[in-house]
Amino acid sequence: MNQIKVWAEKNINRRGHGGFRRGTLSLPPRPLREPQCPPRLEVCHSLRGALIVLVAATAIAAQQIGNPTTQQGVTGLRGVYVIRNAHIITVSGPEIENGSLVIRDGKIEAVGTNVIVPPAAQEIDARGLSVYPGMIDAGTAMGLVEVGQGAPGTVDTAEVGDMNPNAQAIIAVNAHSAHIGVTRVDGVTSVVSLPQGGIISGQAALINLNGTSPREMAVVTSVALVIDFPRLTRFGGDREFSTETQGNQNITEALNAASRQIEELRKMLRDAQSYGRAQDAYARDPKLPRPDQNVVLASLVPFARGEKPVIMRANREAEIRSAVHFADEMKLKAIILGGDDAAKVATLLKEKNVPVILTGTLSLPLREDDYYDALYETAARLQSAGVRFCISTGN
Repeated sequence: MNQIKVWAEKNINRRGHGGFRRGTLSLPPRPLREPQCPPRLEVCHSLRGALIVLVAATAIAAQQIGNPTTQQGVTGLRGVYVIRNAHIITVSGPEIENGSLVIRDGKIEAVGTNVIVPPAAQEIDARGLSVYPGMIDAGTAMGLVEVGQGAPGTVDTAEVGDMNPNAQAIIAVNAHSAHIGVTRVDGVTSVVSLPQGGIISGQAALINLNGTSPREMAVVTSVALVIDFPRLTRFGGDREFSTETQGNQNITEALNAASRQIEELRKMLRDAQSYGRAQDAYARDPKLPRPDQNVVLASLVPFARGEKPVIMRANREAEIRSAVHFADEMKLKAIILGGDDAAKVATLLKEKNVPVILTGTLSLPLREDDYYDALYETAARLQSAGVRFCISTGN
């Protein structure tokens, strides 16, 4: 048992200006036992009394991509372990009562009620506890923000300017952030860390919450491009414009500004497509004039071609519709981030096969005339409509 670490932690609700938000108390985890923790396997007790086996599943799946500079291809902890008498929750199969889980060198080897246990395996009795795969939080600023307010030197989420497709979040990830440990110990083993700011914020990274450097933590260094889709609410805060509070002139100015930004975004994507075609032509025939090197356009090419996903921040119904139609026009592989009003455009999302990352599930409604549970029921309404979605903390 000297290879097991057990942590205790606390979850709290904190109240901000916009209502209640779920948060994690940023205190160092309090060790209940003091043995050495293995790098790829942790057994933890949460407040729910569940046994969490955090076996970096995303790193295992990502080995197919074959990047030797990240966790892809890393085998993890050497040795064989078996967890017995557990309630096992699988990814796609039925739940298993009184099951066993065999882990060899950091990878799951067998799961079931009648698995063959290697003779030298170290045993862990999980009677009365549950075992489930590590969760993935698909919309965070993990590793990019330490103290969100009052300590700007600990925030590294944005670059200068509106168009930064070449900015990579993985470069700025702080592997020693205090938020990483308390997040991992509560069952989240991987996150998508998103840049912010501007129109094209940069490239998000899928990271595993285990490692001592961004290189060790990286599962996919560039998993998606992040676009803060131009919208009216950027100029009016969280609430929509009202002729009584803003005036028709301000509304017109905001609409024109949003239209200009969308046109700038369209031009940038088309320039990237043209740049990619020119580079392809030169690669086929080096006798052609060599295109000028442009790191901004080069980084944008796979996203502009629809080869890699583009995460588009949009919450209001009009914003989501506009973002989906824009993505359809430009042939982007779009994902909506936020999606407060996603249920209102579920038919369009289903038709265009656009998934949603919901980030406001525990928030209060933004409109005064919305039902109190408007955001709570969004996920159920998307599921009923057949829209692919996931729920994220959004922070």
